[in-house]
Amino acid sequence: MIRASCQAPANGSGVRATPLLGQPIGRPGRLFRKAPSGPLFPRGVRGEPSAAAMDPGEGAQAGVVNFGAGPAKLPRAVLLEAQKELVDYKGLGISVLALVQFSSLCIKIPDNYKVIFLQGGGSGQFSGIPLNLIGLKEARCADYVVTGAWSAKAAKEAEKYAKVNLVHPKLSSYTKIPDPSTWNLNPDASYVYYCANETVHGVEFDFVPDVGNALLVCDMSSNFLSRPVDVTKFGVIFAGAQKNAGCAGVTVVIVREDLIGFALKECPIVLDYKVQVENSSLYNTPPCFSIYIMGLVLEWIKNNGGTAAMDKLSQKKSQMIYDIIDRSNEFYVCPVERKNRSRMNVPFRIGSIKGDEALEKKFLDKAVENNMISLKGHRSVGGIRASLYNAVTVEDVEKLASFMKSFMETYRS
Repeated sequence: MIRASCQAPANGSGVRATPLLGQPIGRPGRLFRKAPSGPLFPRGVRGEPSAAAMDPGEGAQAGVVNFGAGPAKLPRAVLLEAQKELVDYKGLGISVLALVQFSSLCIKIPDNYKVIFLQGGGSGQFSGIPLNLIGLKEARCADYVVTGAWSAKAAKEAEKYAKVNLVHPKLSSYTKIPDPSTWNLNPDASYVYYCANETVHGVEFDFVPDVGNALLVCDMSSNFLSRPVDVTKFGVIFAGAQKNAGCAGVTVVIVREDLIGFALKECPIVLDYKVQVENSSLYNTPPCFSIYIMGLVLEWIKNNGGTAAMDKLSQKKSQMIYDIIDRSNEFYVCPVERKNRSRMNVPFRIGSIKGDEALEKKFLDKAVENNMISLKGHRSVGGIRASLYNAVTVEDVEKLASFMKSFMETYRS
């Protein structure tokens, strides 16, 4: 049931093309009656997605832009297709809620890897990873690279099942990625764990760490499908869907075959990779609607140029905001070192590095007045945070950039 590649299903496979996902929306609420004869998604010049293909997303009718960190914005085409098929899935006469249709991922999955769809979110894998992998070596030790709130939580959870080695001294603040050449890796560790993008603090790896022959595990929850990835460099990749791949409720786990079958006896059966692989992710009732939405989003990404196009757009969108911050003479301040700044989550303070809370509240209030929501920073750090996931368009970011400039001109002392 799981097609672990990025190839589109062949004609006659039983899954018809989804016209709504491949056409400009036109008038709000209009649904297409039959598949067009041309390509599913209109293309821009030089292989880039056209403006029509990169549709305005949810809230488009009211002009509201959602910059939330998750659950994040979904493409409007996805929402309209889901609305249509909620009652009648592809003419079968039954609701999509009664079906499970696993989709291909928009990345190349080698034959010696398995893809499973689980519940429990990324946080469930904070337990699932050690419970499945710590038994690979007798020392029951794991290396953790802690660069933000989520990798810190993962390391703390792993301590229940394993001896955790933090590969670098604890950071005084999560604003950088320590030089990998300084990491103290334990040769007896069953795996090396890191989080590719920290949503709270806005720290992102723009490289895959070289850990030699060690087994590399990565939490890609918040930048999954935002750039191409070489799966062969990892033993396990996992990602919650609610950032770039769909809505909350389903977690993708990509695991190399030779790592399956080592779960501790304490491992809950629903987290046991071997059990889930053998049952094609159907050991327990799966989150049908979340998997369905993921399928629509994957089709949307694939037909808008795939992960390479998403990466190009992510670079463009994030740079627009960072340029304003860097040219503001510290009216806006991003605490993250430039080389480690996230394309997905842009955190900043207003007025100073510590922030002027009154000014930041005014910024958030004015943003809402201008139909931009969910810009408040995480409660643990405060400030402002703009999340620029795949479904956030260039036009959305241009609107935020224009507002930031106007706000700075008005309130700069």
